[in-house]
Amino acid sequence: MWLKVIVFAIIVLVFVITVAILYGANRWQSNTRELHAKMEAARLPITPESYYMHDWDGLPAPVQRYFRAVLKEGQPLIAAVSLEHTGTFNMSETEEQWKPFKSTQRVFTYPPGFVWDARIRMVPLLNIFIHDAYIAGEGVLTAKLFGFLTVMEQPGTPELAQGELMRYLAESPWYPTALLPGYGVIWEAIDDTQAIATLSDGSTTVRLVFQFDARGLISSVRSDERYREVDGVLVATPWQGRFWDYKLRDDMLIPLEGSVEWLLPEGPKPYWRGRIHHIEYEYAE
Repeated sequence: MWLKVIVFAIIVLVFVITVAILYGANRWQSNTRELHAKMEAARLPITPESYYMHDWDGLPAPVQRYFRAVLKEGQPLIAAVSLEHTGTFNMSETEEQWKPFKSTQRVFTYPPGFVWDARIRMVPLLNIFIHDAYIAGEGVLTAKLFGFLTVMEQPGTPELAQGELMRYLAESPWYPTALLPGYGVIWEAIDDTQAIATLSDGSTTVRLVFQFDARGLISSVRSDERYREVDGVLVATPWQGRFWDYKLRDDMLIPLEGSVEWLLPEGPKPYWRGRIHHIEYEYAE
């Protein structure tokens, strides 16, 4: 008798979990399509359509070396990018609780915008779904269990918009023509290995320090003021992204691996480590 009850309870539990997984995935996909459609509606055409080295001779020396290292003469300008990542994400602010994730990302370069769609596996059959996005000048950051039970949702504040536009600029080594001045990036020299990139979109402006290695490639990007939530309060905190394992993709040299970390007084606090497994470009027409 008790065995039948236990078996029945297990069957019901499996059924409920299966329904929740299917319902959540379907609802989440619908929300993702809505974000993509909103980003597509804000998209604008890009001109000129190709990159030529002599066009940017006035840029700081390390920036010129970077473009010469990663782009070829006549390189078509990138209009959109589709990426697939895998990696690990630290779910704790104070401890090391790294969980595996898979994600896709869609990026438009003019105006800047992206939608990151991730699944973080907490335990088997239990995923946290995340949307991290910058669309039409607004930031989006939402996490839902099974894709429909909200566990975190940040309001669309100027601070969130700044953080998301900063992420777009920081990830531009994956779509390097977006760093050309024609996309609105303003470069300032620091020294022979560093330069500051400033990008404005509407009322939001971000600045990042780009560090270049001996080959002229971007090894890291850094900000002294990216907002981080601490006990419910947004605190401007030093932040850094790092890149490595550069490989040719569509005749462009891009990094396939990277990590992101907060630079806290007690030391770096990494929270994202990932690798690109697929990247596909669409060019200006």
